[in-house]
Amino acid sequence: MTNGEYLYARVPADMPRWIEGLALQMTIAGRDAPARQRGSVIHAGNAAEIADYPDADTGHVDDAVAAARAAFPGWAATSWDARRVMLERFADTLFEHLDTLALIVAAESGRPLRRAWGEVAFAVDYVRTIAAQVLPDVRIERPGARVRLRRRPLGVAAAIAPWNGPVILAVAKIANALLAGDTLVLRPSPFTPLSALYMGMIGRGVFPAGVFNVITGDAGVGAAMTVHPDVAKVSFTGSTATGKRIAAAAAPTLKRLTLELGGNDPAIVLADADVETLADTVYRISLENAGQFCAAIKRLYVHESIYDAVAAAIVQRAQGAVPGSCFDPASTMTPVQNRPQFDRVWALYDDAVAHGAQVLTGGVRHEAAGLFIPPTLVAGIGHGVDLIDQEQFGPVLPILPFSDEEAVLELANRGDYGLGASVWTRDVDRGIALVERIDAGTGWVNQHGAFTAALPMPFARQSGIGMDYAEYGVAEHSQAMLINAKL
Repeated sequence: MTNGEYLYARVPADMPRWIEGLALQMTIAGRDAPARQRGSVIHAGNAAEIADYPDADTGHVDDAVAAARAAFPGWAATSWDARRVMLERFADTLFEHLDTLALIVAAESGRPLRRAWGEVAFAVDYVRTIAAQVLPDVRIERPGARVRLRRRPLGVAAAIAPWNGPVILAVAKIANALLAGDTLVLRPSPFTPLSALYMGMIGRGVFPAGVFNVITGDAGVGAAMTVHPDVAKVSFTGSTATGKRIAAAAAPTLKRLTLELGGNDPAIVLADADVETLADTVYRISLENAGQFCAAIKRLYVHESIYDAVAAAIVQRAQGAVPGSCFDPASTMTPVQNRPQFDRVWALYDDAVAHGAQVLTGGVRHEAAGLFIPPTLVAGIGHGVDLIDQEQFGPVLPILPFSDEEAVLELANRGDYGLGASVWTRDVDRGIALVERIDAGTGWVNQHGAFTAALPMPFARQSGIGMDYAEYGVAEHSQAMLINAKL
């Protein structure tokens, strides 16, 4: 069995009691950090409370930043190779706890267990890939001088992770900061805090006290991290609106920022595209996971000659989705993770229908208590409708026909976002030429959302600031310094 299938037979009979037995705590300076308040985690599959957790206040921010600041000189002085070895040990520890983390992620996100297992497995590989990165000195030839550009740690990094990938998107921030020599305070989303708390606890046996701290908390805690005078770097993944507030709050102290924000990725499907491969990708990244992926295809432009075939292929896949408990191996549909997002996606759908959208599949509200929205494909609307102009971040996808390449390129470039884009065609050279004309951080041909830790992830326009993954994400957590010695 692969992809965690064996875990289905080992799901605890009483998941809330099992989570309670983990005794999850915040980690500050390598120790438990108690909280006066408790928060609740709601399971998206049935809208029931599945766990509570220690809920931080702004005092925990001060304590965690103080611990990270105290640990910084020793961690920054630790050699690159020694930091790499500790990150590899962290990857080993994540792997040892893979099954437990997968159960936690499924419980807090509602995602089918096999997908949760896959996320944690990907996170293990991510840490190993980042641990192998180097930022060597760059020597610059100058007559009569010895010149080199080197990278130094920044200080305390604040990481604010989202709910749609609670392990992988936290691990990306952890690995980048710690390899660069920064110390870290991680705050997960209050919708999915459990996996981060668990990683903080198992990380105590790997990193020196204060190097890796995990606190919880709401937007007020995140804001306190952003404005804290002893924080040098903020790494955030989330909405563009929140990213703008973070950038404004960080401006008075000119904190370094990595902001991975919203996306409204277009895909342009030319007449000679492979319909089946396209439909598989669209369903997998834009519908099956409830559209909860920053670089999902969110606007699908299809040449009119194959429009009906593409729509039919996607509808066929969507109609095979099976809603149900994330702990049932028969379930394939992922619920929307939280009620505010669930309500927002339905509001966008209702608005599209009010503007004349034709529903090709889906659009039916389930009577069950869970936050399920069936994979939904709509046609018959254009720009000027919120479902197309905004980021839906849910399993409702508009499909739009086109006949003219120049016109569809103009449509693809509309809006403020610029995370990713793709062109689908059997003529790869033609696809590259077209995707290069779309204003996005990443342009794919015959694939979409194909991120890997070994390749950079740039951000364009209002989809973010900076760059992530590979050595570029590590470099974003460092300060460049030029050494120029006259001979």
